[in-house]
Amino acid sequence: MFNKTIFRKQQLKFMLLNLLAFTVIFAIFGFIIFGQVQRTLYSHADEELQLFKERLTDAVNGLEGDEVRPMPGKGNQDLSPIDKKRENPNPRIVVIQWDSTGKILNEGEIGSLFYENYLTDYQLDKTQLDEITMTSIDDLYHFRYLLFEDVNEQDDIAYIQLLINVDAEQTIISNFMRLVTICSVIFIILSISASYILSKKMMKPIMLSWNKQAEFVENASHELRTPLTIIQNKLELLLRAPHERIADKFENIALSLSETRRLSKLTSDLLTLARADSAETELTLQNVEIDKLVREVCAPYQEIAESQDKHFWLNLKCPIAINADETRLYQLFVILLDNALKYTVENDSIGVKTYLEDQRVVIEMSDTGIGIKEENMQYIFERFYREDRARSRETGGVGLGLSIAQWIVEKHRGSIKVMKNQNKGTTFIIKLPK
Repeated sequence: MFNKTIFRKQQLKFMLLNLLAFTVIFAIFGFIIFGQVQRTLYSHADEELQLFKERLTDAVNGLEGDEVRPMPGKGNQDLSPIDKKRENPNPRIVVIQWDSTGKILNEGEIGSLFYENYLTDYQLDKTQLDEITMTSIDDLYHFRYLLFEDVNEQDDIAYIQLLINVDAEQTIISNFMRLVTICSVIFIILSISASYILSKKMMKPIMLSWNKQAEFVENASHELRTPLTIIQNKLELLLRAPHERIADKFENIALSLSETRRLSKLTSDLLTLARADSAETELTLQNVEIDKLVREVCAPYQEIAESQDKHFWLNLKCPIAINADETRLYQLFVILLDNALKYTVENDSIGVKTYLEDQRVVIEMSDTGIGIKEENMQYIFERFYREDRARSRETGGVGLGLSIAQWIVEKHRGSIKVMKNQNKGTTFIIKLPK
């Protein structure tokens, strides 16, 4: 129950972090798109205002030298698009001339209808001088305007204000803003769903690692407790009879030594797996001749097999060297050969075969022992897994050897799999890159 609470809190934290990340990304994306659209729509109107201002300024100051200004009409067909806009201003532009007291001087040019309906209460605002600014009239009509000082000192005009109607652009921006808002709400809802799904996926490896760690600690504690209990009991028995001879207590001493050796091997295996999990163990790579190493590892096992009336054969056809860690490969072969000897009986066969296949070195270790049930083959590389716990106790196995073997092979960028022999027993197939 406690673990579920921790997992739930962690999943909620992941979900909130993912949601925050999605929200920030969508918000930044929305602001960039909206700002770009708004800037693009207003840029044309702002350009028209600047060109009209240049035209008025040029008209007052006159042209330099003997240059003659082209007049609107057919004579301007050879001008560039910018010059055409300067000479033929946008008809949407309204020119308002102000005197120094803030009074409009060109009511007649503006048009009585436009002036009486919209400009009678319009006030001059000099705070945004020479800057293109957004304004609205009667909160209904939107304009971009440019206010600048009149350079002609011979008239009463103090300021000139250029207005251009941008209702069409404002409608597009408003609709786009509405669309962005709707899309943002949809994206937030989708983000919540995506964040929940991602948080569950992120929690899966954590939960799996947690469960494996808990199972590992539980199994390790159990495996350590058994030999320690046996050793403690046997030593207590020895203490109860301090005057007895060693020969009389031979069985107790031998069993204690056996459990001590088993405990030492278990501790060494646990340390190997712990270092493997933390990625602390690095391989010492060198050129290793596969057939030579296999023959060297198998030599003592051949003698043991013969002493147990078992047939041991070799079929080595891989006389090449690969870049590998010789010590770890030696450990790998020992683990598999130990298992082959443990789970075979008299007249059984144990064999090692090497060959090249698809630019990879293949090592097959097979036996005709008790074999592994097909439904259990997918579990044999898991830590502490034992198909028959009672038999494993007799043979001294704790279910860590094959986990170490798999780690060694994967560390060499290879693969290992187990398959059932045609008659009986099992075959381990190891493939390593050349």
